[in-house]
Amino acid sequence: MLKPFFNLILILFTSSIILACVGTPEASDESASAGQTTRRDCISQSSIRDYQVLDDSNLIVTAAVKRKYHVVLSRRAFGLRSSWKIGFHSATGMFCGNTGEVIFDDGFGTESIRIASVRALEPEELDELLIRFGKKDPEIEQAPAIQDVEGAEVEELD
Repeated sequence: MLKPFFNLILILFTSSIILACVGTPEASDESASAGQTTRRDCISQSSIRDYQVLDDSNLIVTAAVKRKYHVVLSRRAFGLRSSWKIGFHSATGMFCGNTGEVIFDDGFGTESIRIASVRALEPEELDELLIRFGKKDPEIEQAPAIQDVEGAEVEELD
């Protein structure tokens, strides 16, 4: 009598696991369908030359050969903008997404925050990022000059 009940429970459990797996798309499927390419950019710790704080969780890091990277922290770092110096630490010497941390003094002591992602920037992307965070004014495009067009006269009616 209990055997059919257990068989039914086993079938329901197995089918719910299969449906859950089918219903959740993987990250690679989502990015491929959106037409985006996933890339893993890294910075060598010894090549870091400069940084610019965009807000409490975003930095632009300049590495050797003036290559710029957008670094996103795993959480907000209050006091990051007012910190006099920022350090970067990684056990491997390379900063990639989810490896390494930013160390800074927020006025109450030293704090370290894990790096969530690193992305190399092209010059156009750098300008867009600086404009988005208010670090650069957008260039104002001039309106085209008004040109006279032949045959476009207006006829007045009495």
